[in-house]
Parts: sequence; C-alpha cells; structure tokens
Amino acid sequence: MTEAQHQINVIKWTQQPGIRRKYPELKLLYHIPNERKCSQIQGRQLKLQGVKSGVPDLHLPVARGEYLSLYIELKAEKGKVSDNQNWWITELQEQGNKCVVCHGWEEAVNSLEEYLCGQRK
Repeated sequence: MTEAQHQINVIKWTQQPGIRRKYPELKLLYHIPNERKCSQIQGRQLKLQGVKSGVPDLHLPVARGEYLSLYIELKAEKGKVSDNQNWWITELQEQGNKCVVCHGWEEAVNSLEEYLCGQRK
C-alpha cells in the first residue's frame, strides 16, 4: 500500500459518522500537500507561495494536554523519515506541538485516538 493510500484510509476513517460523533474535532484534520510532483516553474511558484519541504502530512489544530496541536508524518510500512522531515518535527515540537511518525494508517488512527482522548488544554 502506498503512502497516499494510507492517508486516504485515515481520512475515510475520520469521516465515518460514529467516529465523527465520538471525535467531532476531526472535522479540523487536514492534509498539507508538500509532496507534489510538478514542473520547475510550478515548483518555483509553490515555493514563492510558501510550500516548504518536510512539513508533516497531516495537522489536527486541536489542543490536548500540554500540546497545542498534533502533526502526523505518515509513511508506508517501510518508509523512512528524511533529514528535512526530522528538522520540521523537532521545530514543531519545540513550539508546543505533538508530532508523531506513523507507519501505516492504523498507527495514524491509533495516534489520533490517543491524542483526542487526552485532557483538553
């Protein structure tokens, strides 16, 4: 299964009526599209517009416990985190966010549930 397929499964899980009733905050979960393949001209335009390589794939801007929000870097089962992605994860954590690397959609779902079951800020 590709990383994109895993991400689709996460989003599908969040859209189930029973899950939305249990965790209504999931309506705020969104994807940060930084993995685009495009021409040099399009890539330059995206950079000028603020696209940054290495930013985690998913963001849930909901505070829980000591954290301001949750970022998820989603990988396929054998995917590796790049140096750029590690840099972003460290920086985002220093700003009070929880960041997790999940291999597969099931890990991502578990991370979302664990995070949302924490104390509200």
